[in-house]
Amino acid sequence: VQLVESGGGLVQAGGSLRLSCAASGFTFNDFTIGWFRQAPGKERERNGISCISNVDGRKYYPDSVKGRFTISSDKTKNTVYLEINQLKPEETAVYYCAAAAVWGRVCPSTYFDYWGQGTQVTVSS
Repeated sequence: VQLVESGGGLVQAGGSLRLSCAASGFTFNDFTIGWFRQAPGKERERNGISCISNVDGRKYYPDSVKGRFTISSDKTKNTVYLEINQLKPEETAVYYCAAAAVWGRVCPSTYFDYWGQGTQVTVSS
């Protein structure tokens, strides 16, 4: 199983990025893919910041990112994308994608079995 994130980088506050998560080694269409983040000096957030079920297409966004983050899945490429807009300096973090065999209402990290190595997102003020 492999999850490979890309697309991170340095962006000014208010800017945008598109992160990608390329998956292999499992049945992509049967899994939920989630994005999580870990800010410097902090633990990884317990719940996903965006999640999508490849089974039925349902999505989850916490209130903190609704309207700014958009998750999508391309089943032809086994890749999930996270479009991030209006980035804030406090959202500087390593962003991880992960895969879960089940759907959790608030996308809890404990449901996720496979994790990528992460991609750094740095937002300057």
